[in-house]
Amino acid sequence: MRIRDRRARDEPELNLVPLIDVILVLIIFFVITTTFDARSVMKLELPRANAEDTQAQTQSLSVLVNADGRYFVDDREALRTDVESLKRTIAEVAGDDRQRPVLLRADARTPHQAVVTAMDALGQLGFRQISIATAPDAATR
Repeated sequence: MRIRDRRARDEPELNLVPLIDVILVLIIFFVITTTFDARSVMKLELPRANAEDTQAQTQSLSVLVNADGRYFVDDREALRTDVESLKRTIAEVAGDDRQRPVLLRADARTPHQAVVTAMDALGQLGFRQISIATAPDAATR
């Protein structure tokens, strides 16, 4: 006679819930403790603006570049927009004083090439103290 075992067979099972919990905890741990190193390709030193007025700016040579790329040295306009014409105008206004500080003012819509041309002309004439005028941010007023 055959006797049947009325007990249910214990089948082995693998419970994945604790395993998933442990893996999620490890992922959260590694995400929080990882340091993200953001490196830029180019190293830039950004210009700084100072809100203080100095006495040297009152006697400085003023070079203005308008939105059309035309140059004005103090109250005189350069006839053309090339480097040689700008150098002649700067030399006539400044004379022989190359130690004089220069304040370069450019409109926000001025082409970048016009500002570079002005800086090139000033550098070729021997001016070394060149400041670029900025306007204060509207949020800081």
